[in-house]
Amino acid sequence: MASYVNSPAMTLCPPRLSPSKPLCCCFSLNKSASRSSFSSTRNAVVSLRRTKFQAMAVAAAEKEAEPLRIIISGAPASGKGTQCELITQKYGLVHISAGDLLRAEIDSGSQNGRLAKEFMEKGELAPDEILVTMVKEALSKQNGWLLDGYPRSASQATSLERFGFQPDLFILLEVPEDILVDRVIGRRLDPVTGKIYHLKYSLPETEEIAARLTPRFDDTEEKVKLRLKTHNRNVRDVLSRYEEITVRIKGDCSKEEVFGQIDKAMAKLVQQRNTSASRSLAS
Repeated sequence: MASYVNSPAMTLCPPRLSPSKPLCCCFSLNKSASRSSFSSTRNAVVSLRRTKFQAMAVAAAEKEAEPLRIIISGAPASGKGTQCELITQKYGLVHISAGDLLRAEIDSGSQNGRLAKEFMEKGELAPDEILVTMVKEALSKQNGWLLDGYPRSASQATSLERFGFQPDLFILLEVPEDILVDRVIGRRLDPVTGKIYHLKYSLPETEEIAARLTPRFDDTEEKVKLRLKTHNRNVRDVLSRYEEITVRIKGDCSKEEVFGQIDKAMAKLVQQRNTSASRSLAS
């Protein structure tokens, strides 16, 4: 028995206390696991912060996105003014009407105004040297804009490009000619507010307003037919410049239905721009 106890092969330490090395291994494993856990947590926090930062950056980019630049075109009385009101109400764009700029110049009695009136009374476009300068000055004051009724010729489109004014979307209102003539001859202007009414489609709110309404000097059947002839002659050249960004709108329906078509096209454009900005930031 004694020889068995004193055998070199035996150890006096209980098995659970015998070697210290296994305990070191356990400690080492626990230490490694702790480091791994800490590293994973840190990476998760960093990833969360990065994701949060990217989301904030994308939101900021969408909010601060470059303002839209829109051109709306169509024949006289196609409804451009009405749709411009609805567009500006929803999208906050600055409405710049080439026709209003010209009429203001005519009302001022300036030399340019008198010259422009001579052309407009014949159903022709005002000379580019008059209109181009006015439009350029108006656009230069705005970051985003809704340009109404311009350009109306290839030379005017060329001038826009030369000055660096490139639209994001070209909206074309299409209305049959007989409806256009009917719209023009019934159109009336409120000289106090500048608002346009129609004797059939858009009656004035009060008798006081109705009493002061006047027809515009170029809103006669004879002149509108001349203007339509000029429009049809030039519109193809203008469209060829903006073919890739043109959306054609059926304009012989209610103003709400017309705007619904326009709104759909503009919402799609905004979504595409936001998606592009998001992808750019994410990468």
